[in-house]
Amino acid sequence: MLGMSERQYAAHVGLSRGAIQKAKAASRLVLHEDGSIDAAASDQRRAETTDPSKTRKPASPKLKPVPEAAVAAVGDTLREQGLSAPAMGGGTTFLQAKTANEVLKAQERRIRLQKLKGELVDRARAETLMFRLARDERDAWVTWPARVAALMASEITAALGDACEVEAAQMQKVLEAHVRAQLDSLAEIQPGLG
Repeated sequence: MLGMSERQYAAHVGLSRGAIQKAKAASRLVLHEDGSIDAAASDQRRAETTDPSKTRKPASPKLKPVPEAAVAAVGDTLREQGLSAPAMGGGTTFLQAKTANEVLKAQERRIRLQKLKGELVDRARAETLMFRLARDERDAWVTWPARVAALMASEITAALGDACEVEAAQMQKVLEAHVRAQLDSLAEIQPGLG
């Protein structure tokens, strides 16, 4: 065989065998004496006789651009796991994106499992409980001077004798001032749950 068969030429030009048979019947292909197709001459003749508006353009894949935030998230996830991450604008490979996706899925499953085991609690609920506990403790300290002032005044008077009598009301004022100063300094402390 001097040239190509119909199947070989169809693969060569990226058309179906039926399209090659139609072109052959329409004499748009150059044939050797044995009936095989002269590829170079046939390519030239097809280019000359084919209407460019009726040729199929190779379909370009319609890919959506990936947002920079998504690429950055992939890079962050890879870096957290000690893997190499692409530079910004450098492009993420499919393998890197797939690795980051698998890492994120594993982290999500681990968190879900920890919640089921009771090792993790809801952050909003924890903050609410912490706030209530702090408020209850503050309220207990605010009322403490009124409860103990009279007892402390009588103990000091008994210890020092009647010559140095301490009034309960005066003791309560002093205790309240010191307790409020202490509570104000404690209020500046912010718990870090982040």
